[in-house]
Amino acid sequence: MILHSKLIPLCFCLLVLFACNSAKEKHSGMAADSSSINNIQFKTAFQKSIDGKNTDLFILRNKNHVEAAFTNYGARILSFQIPDKSGNLTDVVVGFGSIEAYQQSTERYFGATIGRYGNRIANGKFKLDSREYSISINNSPNALHGGKKGFQDVVWDAKQLNEQTLEFTYLSKDMEEGFPGNLQVKVIYSLSDDNELIINYEASTDKKTILNLTNHAFFNLNGEGSGTILNHTLKINAEQYTPVDSTLIPLGEIVALAGSPFDFRKAVRIGERINDDNIQLKYGKGYDHNYVLNPGKNGEMKAAATVRGDKSGIVMEVYTQEPGLQFYSGNFMKSKNTFKGGTNDDFRTAFCLETQHFPDSPNQPNFPSTILKPGELYKTKTIYKFSSDK
Repeated sequence: MILHSKLIPLCFCLLVLFACNSAKEKHSGMAADSSSINNIQFKTAFQKSIDGKNTDLFILRNKNHVEAAFTNYGARILSFQIPDKSGNLTDVVVGFGSIEAYQQSTERYFGATIGRYGNRIANGKFKLDSREYSISINNSPNALHGGKKGFQDVVWDAKQLNEQTLEFTYLSKDMEEGFPGNLQVKVIYSLSDDNELIINYEASTDKKTILNLTNHAFFNLNGEGSGTILNHTLKINAEQYTPVDSTLIPLGEIVALAGSPFDFRKAVRIGERINDDNIQLKYGKGYDHNYVLNPGKNGEMKAAATVRGDKSGIVMEVYTQEPGLQFYSGNFMKSKNTFKGGTNDDFRTAFCLETQHFPDSPNQPNFPSTILKPGELYKTKTIYKFSSDK
């Protein structure tokens, strides 16, 4: 349910990029002739039938003319347009120009809702009540982000509640990808008049299961196609992190950040220490680690991180109810995919800050539990708040 008049400002901005760059695109599904590109075509690029369900494009817009675009394929965010320090609209979420491009990408997770289990589960196995469950291995030897067909690859039911609120729902059936229980999931995206992207997650199950939902937006606060994110400054409100083995599974230890290249307690350039001679950095090919966030008051939102784009002056603050934050510095981006503006997904040209419970928690008894039982309501919220230097 889309109001076409609401599509015009965002689509015009995005399609100017397509008109300039579409000849370079390999997988976007958009026409190469810039004269044929228009708003209807952009919308049509996100309309497809997958597994008998229809995908579409949805737009949220606030009173500040800030706009965000979404699709129900993977319940994902496609674009977020925010003014930079000079007042120029800047798309800080990198992504693709069509459903086909997301389907064909070598990186499945751009902008998507991740589940059932965000991050890794060692060897794709865990136990509940002495029964062992096996999840599809898709990041050998481990399961990553829910298995071979996670929530990023399914079509969600969508309902646009108003021009600033969008609801996605999905029924993950018992033993889908090996997870027990019929799981009813709801993700609500809201765009506030304070330029906050608010993500509310809810879920319930009819059998005991494990659950760890997150969003996998890739950000570049200087704008998609602007180059490296290594000169962004980052602060993470954490004193500790969970080091990993060579397959990026936590060792079970919770280690202090002080004196390590992982210390972002004060704002530091992302690239300041990323090439240090450190075994953890070598395992992740850069930053790809879970931070143990400083606790807030029980159940309340807490400040998790602050990032600033060095060129744009755009600032993103992250708030969450989750205990952890995965910082990923784009180490596996390999220039194999073409973004909606015509540039490639080059090495370290985007970063992720995924709010979460810890990786491999079902196999780590000292980590916060990710078990969800029948009769319980999984409910958590994350906020990405945007502003800019004046």
